[in-house]
Amino acid sequence: MWFVAAMPSLAATPLYSADAETISISGAPSDRDMKRLVSQTRSSNIGPTALYYAGVTAPVISAGTAFVTREMLASTAFTDYWILLTSSLLAAMAGISWYLIFMRWSYRHNHGRAAELDSETAIDLTPTGLHIRRGDVETRIAWRALRSVRESRRDTLITFRGADPLLVPDKWFGRDKQAAQAFRARLREGLHDGEEETIAGTRRK
Repeated sequence: MWFVAAMPSLAATPLYSADAETISISGAPSDRDMKRLVSQTRSSNIGPTALYYAGVTAPVISAGTAFVTREMLASTAFTDYWILLTSSLLAAMAGISWYLIFMRWSYRHNHGRAAELDSETAIDLTPTGLHIRRGDVETRIAWRALRSVRESRRDTLITFRGADPLLVPDKWFGRDKQAAQAFRARLREGLHDGEEETIAGTRRK
């Protein structure tokens, strides 16, 4: 007689029990919130393409300036030494000036996430993870994808593995300090292999 052993389920085990309380919060991020989110998550305000073209075009500008200067001074009474010195100095100044101007033009003045300002963001902390709703778009993120939780005196920054970071301003909780503490406590409980950080500074009363 043959016996067939039951195979264990491959489904992910929830971090909390099925009857765990779901904590919800909603609010509309402001433009200042988005700028703060970008400043905390981006390492630079200048894209890699701008850096590449600035580095490629600056030597061309320098070489062109040196050539034009040399041709202009060739018919004068300047000696070869002074022609070389003058053209080299002007070429260096032109290259540096062009590089700085190009970098300034390429500076990112917009945070690039203006679409998040069009509708309210609702966040549910469920037994299986985070459920984020923004207009007609819904995103579900498992607890194991949670990378870090960084708390400051104004907001809480949540980063994930494979998903965009999320900023939860303290003003979304109004004056309900218990709700804010419960929300952050649930995030800390769901943090598996990530990191928790409290940025220096006291929270506003």
